[in-house]
Amino acid sequence: MHIYSKHFKLNRLPFENVPDPQFFYNQGDHARIRQQISGSLQSGRGLIVVTGPIGSGKTTLSQMIKSDFPENIKLIWMAEPPANSIDLYLFLAQELGIQPSSSEKTFVMRDIRNELLKINTEGKKCLIIIDESHLMSDDVINGIRLLNNLEEGSLKLIQLLLLGQEELLEKINRPVMEPFKQRIAALEVLGKMDVDVIRKYIAHRIKVAGGTSDLISDTGWEAISIAFHAGGTPRTINSLCDRSFSVAFEREKPVVDAHDVYEATQRLGLRTDVFHYIISLKSKERQNLESQPEVNNPSQAATTTVDVEQSPPPHISRVKQKINEEISQGPYQSRARVEIAEPPYDDIAKKIKTKYDQKSLKAPITLLLVSITALASSVFFFCHRTESTGFLGCLVNLFS
Repeated sequence: MHIYSKHFKLNRLPFENVPDPQFFYNQGDHARIRQQISGSLQSGRGLIVVTGPIGSGKTTLSQMIKSDFPENIKLIWMAEPPANSIDLYLFLAQELGIQPSSSEKTFVMRDIRNELLKINTEGKKCLIIIDESHLMSDDVINGIRLLNNLEEGSLKLIQLLLLGQEELLEKINRPVMEPFKQRIAALEVLGKMDVDVIRKYIAHRIKVAGGTSDLISDTGWEAISIAFHAGGTPRTINSLCDRSFSVAFEREKPVVDAHDVYEATQRLGLRTDVFHYIISLKSKERQNLESQPEVNNPSQAATTTVDVEQSPPPHISRVKQKINEEISQGPYQSRARVEIAEPPYDDIAKKIKTKYDQKSLKAPITLLLVSITALASSVFFFCHRTESTGFLGCLVNLFS
């Protein structure tokens, strides 16, 4: 027994993924299909096909169908289909306890028919259940069609139940399989469970294990519903619940809550919207904390005020003492209050602009003065070299 069974006071593990008739949920589609298939097989209708997604409970359903039949039923179980039709016939002959006189398909089929006639004469029936039927080859499908043709008047000598995944429908819906499809007495499809059925299914398994639905909190149930809002199969549901209980046990919690379910989805690699639900829960908790009023202690506040008034800080005492000394030294004259108006921002901006403009003119003026000085020096140097008489004579020589 797993240790979390003791922690939650359970008699056994409630969510093991093994076909166990004790945990069969005899409600919904599973119960309806079980009743219909059992009735069809017992009335000798022949070929029954059940399909469904992985983990939808087909094998468990077949176990329950087996238990519905009395002991006078010769049951032959095949966990997977054989490679070809001759292997199918040889396996069936071996299970019926006969040794075919030849390995030729025709002779093997003859011996099988004779044995089936003997079984039916004794008031018994023969049922073959083939699991994983979606793996069947076309040759095996055709071999099953021939077995279904074994009749004595209106009585089918053998009953056939095929269990397979949804790919089986794709195979039998092909035009080449029309002869096989016409011989199907009943075709049932196991779909996913909806949220309401999932909650009842989980509660049923917990009850069978000796517990109650209270082992999952309200937030835990909500998280599970969110995780399977699009439906779920028994195998996936069992895996998530089993992992959620393990997480709650590791955290030493008395019940499974939303945080445990979310952690379980992460460990299983399931993509769900439980994370958003966890965020909303934390947001509500934060809002509840913020909405709680703060508790004040008036007596404590009053005590604090009194203490401050009775023992002022040292620097305040020194300031008071200095003021008292200044007042005692001479008469205190009150001064008129002088209001200083701040200059408008426009005036400040104009002054800054003026200073900036003045500053920006310094460079051109300086360059102009340097140019004039250089020109005057050049003229003076020219007049000196030409030995001109007077300034006018120098200009005449300069422009001549």
